[in-house]
Amino acid sequence: MVAAEDAGKVGVAEKLGIEPSAVVQELGWDEDVDDDLRAEVEERCGSELLDEDAQEVIDVVLMWWREDDGDLTDDLVDAMSPLADDGVIWLLTPKQGRPGHVEPADIAEAAQTAGLSQTSNISAAEDWLGTRLVTSRSAKSKR
Repeated sequence: MVAAEDAGKVGVAEKLGIEPSAVVQELGWDEDVDDDLRAEVEERCGSELLDEDAQEVIDVVLMWWREDDGDLTDDLVDAMSPLADDGVIWLLTPKQGRPGHVEPADIAEAAQTAGLSQTSNISAAEDWLGTRLVTSRSAKSKR
């Protein structure tokens, strides 16, 4: 039963644009990810999250990313290859003050270099920020 204070409350998975039956891929999993967020996304889409070996066309990529994870631009380009034309990448990074925090300017630069446009940011979980990235052609078609 849903508590009265939760009635009408929009969940994080819904804020991420996860639709029932959406194909969601998860990249960058490690022990520090938010398991509640993962569970909510799986419940909303109705299936388990796919890993980096998935061969399907992807609707939403959840990319957990920390400052020392490598080259963000390269990983964003890799994440785009199986992405549906109207698909989105949610870049999940540690909030400011948390280990692995990524500066917003670094995200903006990597996204632009990869051919992505940043459209919004949300607090995705207690320790994680979400940055919504879309391919430039998708961003233009939604105007």
